[in-house]
Amino acid sequence: MINGYVKNHQMQHAHDLFDEMPMKDVVSWNTMLSGFHKTKNPEAVYLCLVQMRRVGFRPNEYTLSIVISAFLDSVFNVLVSQIHAHAVCLALNMSVFVGSALMRGYANVGNQVGLCRVFEDILVKDVTSWNALVSGYMELGCMVEAQGVFDAMPERNIVSWTSLVNGYICNKRINEARSVFNKMSERNVFSWTVMISGYVQNQKFMDALELFIWMLKSGCQPNHFTFSSVLDACAGCSSLIMGQQVHSSILKSGVPGDDILSTSVVDMYAKCGDIEAAFSFFESMPNKNLVSWNSIIGGFARHGLAIRALEEFERMIKFGVRPDEITFVNVLSACGHGGLIAEGEKYFNSMVEYTIKAGVEHYACMVDLYGRAGKLEKAEKFIKEMPFEPDVVVWGALLGACGLHSNLELGQVAAERICKLKNNHPAVYSMLSKIQGEKEEWSSVIEFREMMKERHVKKQKASSWVESPFGDR
Repeated sequence: MINGYVKNHQMQHAHDLFDEMPMKDVVSWNTMLSGFHKTKNPEAVYLCLVQMRRVGFRPNEYTLSIVISAFLDSVFNVLVSQIHAHAVCLALNMSVFVGSALMRGYANVGNQVGLCRVFEDILVKDVTSWNALVSGYMELGCMVEAQGVFDAMPERNIVSWTSLVNGYICNKRINEARSVFNKMSERNVFSWTVMISGYVQNQKFMDALELFIWMLKSGCQPNHFTFSSVLDACAGCSSLIMGQQVHSSILKSGVPGDDILSTSVVDMYAKCGDIEAAFSFFESMPNKNLVSWNSIIGGFARHGLAIRALEEFERMIKFGVRPDEITFVNVLSACGHGGLIAEGEKYFNSMVEYTIKAGVEHYACMVDLYGRAGKLEKAEKFIKEMPFEPDVVVWGALLGACGLHSNLELGQVAAERICKLKNNHPAVYSMLSKIQGEKEEWSSVIEFREMMKERHVKKQKASSWVESPFGDR
């Protein structure tokens, strides 16, 4: 019964039933720990483990593995060494199962010495423990050591090869990753998906699509993770035709849809220019989560449909979905594109109602909003009143606005600030050159162009300072 509640995400019912049990064993405790882990509640896992020990139950291998996995990427990962000591006291540290989990834990906290020590303590090392060591080294950025361990492995499987490929991808070594991938004698859907996703992460979208076609020709059937990555690649290179073909393949393949895949479809159509198709598919989704709402709101904002973006935001709130930082970036961006100053100020000030602290992205959106509307003095004042130092995106938004309204004096201030941040992006020179040309200060224009030649700065195609070239804001 407890396991059934856990699988259906009803942890409170599971907890109540667990408390009513007259007799408990290690299996029932592990079931609760697993439930808290699945609901991403590391604090509850910690408290449950403490209570389990206080009443005299001895953890087994599965217990410690759950606990370590739950603590990864949380404030509780500092307890990895204590769990290791606990495992030694219980004589569980020599187990492959516990050892592999501990290696993941030590890699997560950046402890190379602990990683190696755990591996050495494992009594009988199998391919799983060797794979964990390779992955651990890669997570620590020790690529030479990881490759050395891989070469020394007495036995390798697909997981071994995929771990090495994924490690190179995580360390931004996409060419090395592809080289290892090409050497694989056998590939499964996971190895194909890791390589495709790696290309997407490194913005090599055409390479991702070409690899996907090769995957289909090899006879390997994609899963929903593969399709999601491929749709992201279509969105990245704005290939609507390819995106439509992938969407059609998803429908024909019978792959069960989930929130991630559905959101990728919405995002693909929105970024490929067909916002109505994006909205139509969004409306057909039976379950809409925060990510899917952010995707459609951001889609309307990018297409300059500010009113529709704000309408979707209000509808999201009515559905009881709580916004996050990304939601407000999309909303403020929509207000900027639509020239909706009053609405932008209202939404910016309403962030505190959702316990969201405004970040540099939100301030950049507000500067962009004021700047597009021609209120440059208000934008400058807003920057001066920021609670932290403005970055290149904030000053870039102001510089872009100065270019839009031919304000040379303030534009030079913004450019100087950007240069002080050691950013010699060509947009800085191009924008100032444009303003000076409009002011007919031709001597300054010639001087700037000469400076660009000396510094080997090339002109760049037009783009928004808020969204590009410094990342999707």
